[in-house]
Amino acid sequence: SAYIMISMAVYGAILATTGGGAMVATERAQGWTRQLRLTPLSPVAYIALKSLTALVLGLGSVLAVNIAGVVSGKPDMPVHVWLEAAAIAWLGSVVFGAFGLFMGYLLPSENVMQILGPVMAGLAALGGLWFPIDSDSTMGHISALTPVHGLAELARWPQNGGSPSVWWFVNLIAWFAVFAAGAAWRMAKDTQRV
Repeated sequence: SAYIMISMAVYGAILATTGGGAMVATERAQGWTRQLRLTPLSPVAYIALKSLTALVLGLGSVLAVNIAGVVSGKPDMPVHVWLEAAAIAWLGSVVFGAFGLFMGYLLPSENVMQILGPVMAGLAALGGLWFPIDSDSTMGHISALTPVHGLAELARWPQNGGSPSVWWFVNLIAWFAVFAAGAAWRMAKDTQRV
């Protein structure tokens, strides 16, 4: 039950932050991003602000899952494990705020969440969020390359114990860099309404 609760907190956080970042598609449709390009706001500052806003949305999901866990009394974990897993799930989901922002610049506003919903479910399954994947298998090697894998493993680390793998951090940092760079690139290229 602890494994499932932590996984649900991660999934809720990544869905909320992805959706929060993808709201830029609506802003593009309304012409707001064109207005922002007239200001001295840099793409990096804009992406940082949108990612932090998405992170606030992710906090609600993590809190809801953890409150449900406390009320049900199912996961039997020490308090420090609850707090550490929740904090990691929440803070690590900033990667998906950048992902949502990138996708919000790539996809039209009327389709962005219709496309991202199934994509996120697929990434969660492939990243090992729903069930353990043997790290020595072919599927394990594929899973380790997904953006969900690093966050899922880090969030479960307080429960599992041991030392966290440096590759989990590399995974998160690398995917954040890719998504933030993609969002900055698309923001710089964006001059039209969708």
